[in-house]
Amino acid sequence: MGNCFGVSRKSASEIAPADVLKKYPAVKLYGNPNSVTTYYIRCALLYKPVTVNFIPSDTHQSPAVEYKSDSVTGSVDSVVRYLDLKFPEPKLLTGCIGGWYDETTPYVVWLVILQHRSMMWHLERMGRWAEDLAARGGKARGDPAMGTPRMEVRKFARGYSQLLELMLEHAQMEERVVFQILEKADRGLSKAANEEHARDLPMMNGIKEDIKSIGVLDSGHPAYQDALCNLTTRLKTLKEHSKKHFEGEEKNLLPLMEAAELSKAQQDKVLDQCLDVMHGTHSHLFRFFMEGLLPPDAMHYLDMLSRCSDQNRVSTMLRLIIDKAV
Repeated sequence: MGNCFGVSRKSASEIAPADVLKKYPAVKLYGNPNSVTTYYIRCALLYKPVTVNFIPSDTHQSPAVEYKSDSVTGSVDSVVRYLDLKFPEPKLLTGCIGGWYDETTPYVVWLVILQHRSMMWHLERMGRWAEDLAARGGKARGDPAMGTPRMEVRKFARGYSQLLELMLEHAQMEERVVFQILEKADRGLSKAANEEHARDLPMMNGIKEDIKSIGVLDSGHPAYQDALCNLTTRLKTLKEHSKKHFEGEEKNLLPLMEAAELSKAQQDKVLDQCLDVMHGTHSHLFRFFMEGLLPPDAMHYLDMLSRCSDQNRVSTMLRLIIDKAV
């Protein structure tokens, strides 16, 4: 799961000459450089095995893609469908895999579900990374790009800090926006979920402190290995708690949002409120967050963001992805 918008996760030692020399089909994209729709198509192209030549153009009312003798313009959906047809892997419009939710599901429900998916991907990634650190015990290096054991622990700490901020903002968004809607309909509905947020907070902060402690230990000291093993156990527990918590919300709480009967205008307003609460997630953490989503889920998330009233904010978020990739 997860896709880094076309950026390879391989270290330099893992890239074979064929990877470097491989040529991808060339695609031209014309469009207004500041348009949300242009940014959206540029993000979509990052998932495809193509070389993109973006040509800023104020004369194009909507983005236009040129590939070989084809020239495609029109709605965002039609352009992305064309890209899926010409470059089938990965598919961007396969629809989001889910249970009871579908195209009629309120936007905020999808927002919460997709955030759950990203957080679970990152929790699993941090867990595997911690297990690898513990297995090596500071005596052997993993990926050369990680540097020395102490340098790797610093990178690990940065990754966990990003995840922690994302999880805390998500919980705040639920408490201040989503749960408030449910509480107005039936007081007490979100009591259990709020209690679970409070239950896991000390553990989440404790893991951060554990990582800090590991960072100052000598990698050859016996306490270093013990600390890594303890960290692995605590991350596994956090992942299990989070998985159970997310599944509980998706089964018991989120379906009730449909009963709230929010109009489209109200749903758009709720989306704006969610973004206001989750400022970090949708600014400096946005690329980190999006890495945890499968391509169709990522495009679905961008679809929802495009509905926000502040289009300048949306452009800024998408530009963060594009600027990192080029």
